[in-house]
Amino acid sequence: MSSLFTSKQPQAPLAERLRPKTLDEVVGQSHLLGESKPLRLAFQSGKLPSMILWGPPGVGKTTLARLIANTADAEFIPISAVLSGIKDIREAVERAELTLQHHGRKTILFVDEVHRFNKGQQDAFLPFVESGLITFIGATTENPSFEVNSALLSRSQVFVLNALSEAELGLLLDRAQELVAANITMADDVREQVLAYADGDARRLLNFVESLFNAAEGANVTEIDEAFLQTTMASKLRRFDKGGEAFYDQILALHKSVRGSNPDAALYWFLRMLDGGADPLYLGRRIVRMAIEDIGLADPRAQSMALEACQIFERLGSPEGELALSNAVIYLAVAPKSNASYNAYNQAKAFVAQDNSRPVPLHLRNAPTKLMKSLDYGKEYRYAHNEPEAYAAGVDYFPDDLTPPQFYIPTPRGLEGKITEKLAHLRELDKRQLDKKTKK
Repeated sequence: MSSLFTSKQPQAPLAERLRPKTLDEVVGQSHLLGESKPLRLAFQSGKLPSMILWGPPGVGKTTLARLIANTADAEFIPISAVLSGIKDIREAVERAELTLQHHGRKTILFVDEVHRFNKGQQDAFLPFVESGLITFIGATTENPSFEVNSALLSRSQVFVLNALSEAELGLLLDRAQELVAANITMADDVREQVLAYADGDARRLLNFVESLFNAAEGANVTEIDEAFLQTTMASKLRRFDKGGEAFYDQILALHKSVRGSNPDAALYWFLRMLDGGADPLYLGRRIVRMAIEDIGLADPRAQSMALEACQIFERLGSPEGELALSNAVIYLAVAPKSNASYNAYNQAKAFVAQDNSRPVPLHLRNAPTKLMKSLDYGKEYRYAHNEPEAYAAGVDYFPDDLTPPQFYIPTPRGLEGKITEKLAHLRELDKRQLDKKTKK
C-alpha cells in the first residue's frame, strides 16, 4: 500500500495527484468529451476557440483548461479573478507576447472565477483575444449570460459542464483507493454516504476521502465501517445523509412547513438541515422553488427575496448568508399562499404539448412591408394604450380556431385578490363590447 506518511518529501494533495493527464482519463462530461462531441472535436482539430467553461465546483474546469494547453502545445497562464486585477492581466499579456516572440508559441490564458472580474477588467482581454495573441478560457460557476460581459461572451464559445453522477464519483473513489489505500476496504453504506456527501463535486470527494484514508491508516483500520466514519469524520460528514431518505424527508418537511404557514417549524427544519451539513445554496434553490410554487403572485416579493438571499450567501458566505436564507424562510412561511400560477403553467404546458401548431391571427401580426399589409397583416389591430383604461375590450388574442382556454385562476389571497378583481372587471368590459356588437 502506498503510504501517506512514510515519504519524507511533501506530497501534493490527492486531488492533484489524480488530476487527469489525458483527455481519456477525464471522468464525466461525456456530452462534451465523448466521441464526436464538441469539445473532443475541438481538441482533435487543434483549432481551439476562446471559451467559457460553465459548471458547478469540482467538475473539471481547471483540468480541461490545462489539458487544452498541453494538447495545443501552448503556454498556460492561470490567474484567479478573486486575487488578480488589471496589473496581473497586463503581466500575463506581456508574458504571452514574449512567449510568441522568443518561442513562437501561443498562450492560453485561464481565468478562474471570471465572473468576479468587473466589466472593465473583462474588457481588458478583448484586444488580445481579437488579435489572436491569447486563447482565452474563463471558468465560472455563474450563468455567463449575466456575469460575463457581452463583448467577451460573443468572442467565446460556452461549454456547460455538469455535476458528476454518483457512478462517475464512484470511479474516482476507486482510483483514489487504488492509489493510496489499496489495503483498506469500505462498507457499502459508508461508500454511499461518502458519494452522497460529495454531491457531484470531485474535489470535495477526493479531499474528504484523503482525510478518511489518513485517519484509517493512522488507526490501523483495514475496513471503514459506519462507526469509524461517524467517529472520525463526524465534524465533516455530520449525521446528514445527503442522498438518503432522511435528506428528502427533511427537505419535504421544510417545504411543507413553509406551505403550511408555520414559520417556527420551517425555521426548525431549515436549521436542522444546515446543522446536518446540507449545502446552503441547495437549500436556497429549494427556497426559491417554494416562492414560485406555493406563493406565486399572491406575493411576488417572495420570489425576489428568495433570490436575493441566495445572492447574499454567494457574496458573503456564512453566517450572514445563512441568516439571509433564514429570513427568506420566515417571510415565505408567513406570506399569503397561492399555487395558481404554478398550476396555470403546468396546464398551459400540457395543453401546448398536445395541441396543433396554430397560426398567429392576422390582426396580431406586424406588417412592415406593403405585401404584408395587402395580406391584411395587422389589420384591425387595436393598440391597447389608445383605448379606455388601456384595455382593448373584446379583442381575442388566441388563434382564430381555438376556443379560449382558462389556465390562470387566481386565489382571493394576497395580491391575487386584487388580480381577481381586475380580471373580473376586464371580463365585464369584454362582455359589454360583445353586447354592443350583438345589438348592431
